[in-house]
Amino acid sequence: MGLFQGNDLRKPSGGKKRSSRTKKKREIGSLPVETILSSEEKRVKTRVYGGACKIRLLRALYANVAMGNTTRKVKILSVKENPANIDWSRRGVISKGTVINTELGLARVTSRPGSNGTINAVLIESK
Repeated sequence: MGLFQGNDLRKPSGGKKRSSRTKKKREIGSLPVETILSSEEKRVKTRVYGGACKIRLLRALYANVAMGNTTRKVKILSVKENPANIDWSRRGVISKGTVINTELGLARVTSRPGSNGTINAVLIESK
C-alpha cells in the first residue's frame, strides 16, 4: 500500500468526496525513511517518479562535518536532539536539523539522509 499524496478528500461542508478513480502509480508516495545510528551503514536504492533513482540511508555511522574551509568524515557518537519530532529525539532518528554528537563536537545536520544517502553537517560547538 502506498501513501497517497493527492488532493483534499473533504468537501467544504466537511463531508467526504467520492473518489472518481483509483490511485495512479505516479501519485503514490512513500513513507519517510527514519535514519538511525548503527554500527554499520546501510543504504537502499529506490526508483522514483521520472525513472530516477534515490539513495536512502537507513543506518548511519559517519558524517561529513564542515568546519570553516575543511570537511572531515567523522564518527557519530550519539543523537543529541531532533527539532523535527520529540519522539525522534528519544529514538535517535537523524533527519535534517538534527544536532548530533561527533568526535569533533556538536554538529547540525544540513542534508536529508533519507533522500540524499549521506549525512552532511556543520560544526556548531567543538570539544
